[in-house]
Amino acid sequence: MQLTTLDWSFIFGFFALSLLIGFAASKKSGKGFSEYFLSGRSMPWWLLGISMVATTFSADTPNLVTDIVRKNGVAGNWVWWAFLLTGMLTVFVYARLWRRSGVSTDLEFYELRYSGKPAAFLRGFRAIYLGVFFNVMIMATVCLAAIKIGGVMLGYSPEKTLLIASVVTLIYTVMGGLRGVIWTDFFQFILAMIGTIWAAVVILNLPEVGGLDNLLAHEAVAPKLSILPDFENMDVVIPLLIIPLAVQWWSVWYPGAEPGGGGYIAQRMLSAKDEKNAIGATLLFNIAHYALRPWPWILIALASLVMFPDLASLQKAFPNVATETINDDLAYPAMLTYLPSGLLGLVIASLIGAFMSTISTHLNWGSSYIANDFYKRFWNENATDSDLVLVGRISTVILMIMAALFALQLSNALQAFNILLQIGAGTGLIFILRWFWWRINAWSEMTAMIVSFVVALYFEFGFTGDWLDWEKLVAGIGITTVSWLVVTFLTQPTEHNKLVSFYNLIRPHSNGWQPVIQKGISEGALQQSQITTGKLPGELLCMFFGVFLVYSLLFGTGFFLYGNMVNGLIALVISGLSAFAIMKFWRG
Repeated sequence: MQLTTLDWSFIFGFFALSLLIGFAASKKSGKGFSEYFLSGRSMPWWLLGISMVATTFSADTPNLVTDIVRKNGVAGNWVWWAFLLTGMLTVFVYARLWRRSGVSTDLEFYELRYSGKPAAFLRGFRAIYLGVFFNVMIMATVCLAAIKIGGVMLGYSPEKTLLIASVVTLIYTVMGGLRGVIWTDFFQFILAMIGTIWAAVVILNLPEVGGLDNLLAHEAVAPKLSILPDFENMDVVIPLLIIPLAVQWWSVWYPGAEPGGGGYIAQRMLSAKDEKNAIGATLLFNIAHYALRPWPWILIALASLVMFPDLASLQKAFPNVATETINDDLAYPAMLTYLPSGLLGLVIASLIGAFMSTISTHLNWGSSYIANDFYKRFWNENATDSDLVLVGRISTVILMIMAALFALQLSNALQAFNILLQIGAGTGLIFILRWFWWRINAWSEMTAMIVSFVVALYFEFGFTGDWLDWEKLVAGIGITTVSWLVVTFLTQPTEHNKLVSFYNLIRPHSNGWQPVIQKGISEGALQQSQITTGKLPGELLCMFFGVFLVYSLLFGTGFFLYGNMVNGLIALVISGLSAFAIMKFWRG
């Protein structure tokens, strides 16, 4: 495959625009921690929402969706579609709580909510655990996608691909901070959506595919089309639908879909102008993430079954790609090689943009932990804003190098996805309840984190049974949940004064805080006028209406593509009614 001058002009033009934004944002971003890592807490909802979507529209996401569709059909996407429940919970319950907290990073929450040395240790440890270990793993999966795209579409070696993409990403991330990242995300997302939709249209009309109708009728594709798994086959229904919807969404910590919010989603909410903008940003993100983006990827994945029915055909078509990296996720970049000149350059630029938006966010997010929650908190309490920005910039470079090196050891996107799910199994419920149940303490979180990690290591490297992935996941959730609950009741609660100050600041629903409230009133630390029951029931109701809204849009689009107009119209009506219900109950 040869790129023309037009193709290269799109690619170089995109690089130039990204660097220009980074330099333009650098003047403000260098002023201090808040500017560099939180954009001065001045961002509007629409820009933050698009930035969140751009971050999750990473170079590995279409590869992952292709891997899922080729292995388990369209219904296999429930493993990530189920996280919509987590997302809507964040929109209607946690977005305002995070913005109300006023913390600089979500890890500051630990010393806002818990007390003493355990809280400090938890904050420092998770700064390294999440900011370095977990973060590097996530970025490595994105780098793996870049390696496969560079190998298939450009013929580049893994090292050359990572060097070029990483250097440009590092320059504008280091210079522009979060402000540069967010503005670059805006343009990258627009480019990515144009490129993806246009590519899907062109691929559907390839002679070998023969249009949408022929694709849907193809013998290799027809069995993969159902949006729901075959309910007569429980071996498929349990892992693909029941476990994600009944267990996974509330119990598993996964980047971008953390129960109760967190990570770079929390960073975006904390950088919003106010609570209203934080809520609007997360709502836009969830609608776009689940309802707007998936179908172009799914259609290209289905078309790949026609062009490359098995791994052997992929290996034959791309003999220069290393055998150990040949997997179903390679089919997505393989399909893009059929695009015509001009569009090919635009799509490559959009994939580069997807890579850069995700990597830049994770670099800025991870370095904020290192600078604020480790360096300043434990190494140099008198660090100035310029010190923190410098540490953040140095950390950014180190994190990128570590991610690139780790990426060279991976072979497949779904493999990394399952490992991350297992490591986070059983921790999610704590992140949901810690705002609303006073009894959870720092020992609860430490126990969950340690036990889930040990269980994940055991299942990955020491377990010799023939359990399925979902059985390991459920076992990990059960073991971890029981462990942290036992430790919670065996250890002392957080200091009373800390609980009172937290309740006063956050004003959560009062039911889970009654012992603290009653003692606080008796001591005069709380006044009855300060006690509010909150709007949690109404917020949860809006959460479920939000779920119906987005799923209806998602499935309605699928029904229309499949030619099922009646079900498509019904889905759109349900979506509209759900939107009306949200407006009614939220205002009430």
